[in-house]
Amino acid sequence: MCLGIPGQIVAVTDAARLMCRADVSGVKRDVNVACIADGPLEGLIGKWALIHVGFAMSVIDEAEAAETLEALRGLGEAQETLEAMAAGEAALEGTQ
Repeated sequence: MCLGIPGQIVAVTDAARLMCRADVSGVKRDVNVACIADGPLEGLIGKWALIHVGFAMSVIDEAEAAETLEALRGLGEAQETLEAMAAGEAALEGTQ
């Protein structure tokens, strides 16, 4: 399964290589914007994009970005709960 994480484009870092800096939940990293560039790269600053393995795959609106981030946070919490349950079950099996 491919997972795109919303990030906001905050700066152009290397126009020749179509690279921009994206803020992904407070973590800033360079991403390739070749898939979404349709004019001057400066026009992407402030826009939200789905980012997958270092590539901005599609532009999304701010509401969709917020909904996706919230869903991912929920999945993370669910994953933590499942891991805690598995650890508890393993501990119980070790005492029997």
